[in-house]
Amino acid sequence: MESNPMAAGATGYDAVAAGRDVLRCEAKALEALAETLGPGFEDAVERCFGLAGRVAVTGMGQSGHIARKIAATLASTGTPALFVHPGEASHGDLGMVGPGDAVLALSNSGETPELNDVIAYTRRFSIPLIAVTSKAESTLGASADVRLVLPAMAEAGTLALAPTTSTTMMLALGDALSVALLERRGFTADDFRVFHPGGQLGRQLLRVRDIMHQGAEIPLIALDPPMSDVLVAMASKRFGCIGVVDGEGRLAGMITDGDIRRHLGPDLLTMPVSAVMTCTPMTTTPGVLAAEVLAVLNARQIIAMFVIEEGRPVGLVHVHDILTAGIA
Repeated sequence: MESNPMAAGATGYDAVAAGRDVLRCEAKALEALAETLGPGFEDAVERCFGLAGRVAVTGMGQSGHIARKIAATLASTGTPALFVHPGEASHGDLGMVGPGDAVLALSNSGETPELNDVIAYTRRFSIPLIAVTSKAESTLGASADVRLVLPAMAEAGTLALAPTTSTTMMLALGDALSVALLERRGFTADDFRVFHPGGQLGRQLLRVRDIMHQGAEIPLIALDPPMSDVLVAMASKRFGCIGVVDGEGRLAGMITDGDIRRHLGPDLLTMPVSAVMTCTPMTTTPGVLAAEVLAVLNARQIIAMFVIEEGRPVGLVHVHDILTAGIA
């Protein structure tokens, strides 16, 4: 059988080594970028935080692709943002940027001609301009109110021509700005879920209150009735459990299918509820993450928990409800 000259290693080329060189080059650049952050970065955060409007992120070519991602990350973490294509901006899209907004412009060289109209527009209407560039004295850098200067690092690869290291630094700087703003705003997991209702992220951030059974759906019975009434009530609700409440409506205990099996006998139907129930059942509260409750249910090998506020049951969360919601 003839050997394939294009097979891995046939030409002596080591793809893994080349890939590692690129990653190490970019990792080194990110370390250098981290060391450059200072007052300028803080100024950029405060300007974006104080906006009445949105952050318009712009860039051309590969910087434009990075700008789209930064705009999306900002928007998803509580900072209203949009991407503005610099070429389209010159033909009407500048109308998307107005008083109360700021512009975050990306250009490694700082001399991208398509950005000139955007720069001029921000200067004419006193719109804050934040520049991300490796050339502080470039047209973009010199015009900006805030300059976030990328350290001078070579692009990755033997030719060092394609935007690689520079765009990685831009992307990481956008992430840093987004997360710093998130923390500056006091953005919470609940806020995050508002912007991410779909997908696994949204499901993992569901709270007990979002999926619990409430009102008449909650299986409850008083301490007084005999077990015959308990069995009828449990069968009607079909949760495999029932909560026992005292005269003040507080949860006194819980009876499950397992409790009934353990007390099976000729006297079961006439036994008092207190003799069968578990007096200290596991409970939760409405604000707890449903994923946390699922972990407890699995660890304790139980199927449901009553949701308590001030000692009174306000809901019931069942393992099937959690799994149906897509949390696993």
